Amino acid sequence: MLCIENVTKTYRRAGRHVRALDGVSLAAEAGEFVAVRGPSGCGKTTLLLVAGGLLGPDAGRVVIDGQGPYALSPEDRARLRAATVGFVFQQFHLVPYLTVRDNVLAPSVARPSAEAVGRADELIERFGLAARVDHLPAELSTGERQRVALARALLNRPKVLLADEPTGNLDTASAETVLRHLAEFADGGGTVLLVTHDARAAEYARRTVEMVDGRLVGPT
Repeated sequence: MLCIENVTKTYRRAGRHVRALDGVSLAAEAGEFVAVRGPSGCGKTTLLLVAGGLLGPDAGRVVIDGQGPYALSPEDRARLRAATVGFVFQQFHLVPYLTVRDNVLAPSVARPSAEAVGRADELIERFGLAARVDHLPAELSTGERQRVALARALLNRPKVLLADEPTGNLDTASAETVLRHLAEFADGGGTVLLVTHDARAAEYARRTVEMVDGRLVGPT
């Protein structure tokens, strides 16, 4: 479902080159939950952006559900992401002036439909947010905001979920709730790639690898 082969990515910072990814290879099957652990600055977020078709690598290959996103036009690549990939970020990235329901519906804004509204309400109910459906993000707890972000990522029924430190701002109970939902997505046949420094992720992931200085350590 997701294959990354010998990917490199280098940034230029303060007059020097920093290699964020150094020949990284990683494959994840449908129904698999893979966690990549490592300290800040080791390349985890860059790996996730490259894997999701948001940041082109300098070298190497990425395949999502049989398609190479960086071989597509920008428009076709955006369509592939919208149909196949859901993103969950540490900072939530909710629209502050939209309600919970409208934030969950954001991925369908170009083509709203009764089906999308029904799907949003189903996810809101599943994630225990029904009592908050008309609230703004500022009126929610951090755990509730992350559940809204996760519901939004699932609206279009993606095959792959990419999660960047989704438990980083959460208390223990909220973090375990988010990790449990990610594991349930994988149990249902989806693919999860989680990058984190949180040791609790290993309790839910089926496979955990370490990232050190832009390289993956262990079975990939």
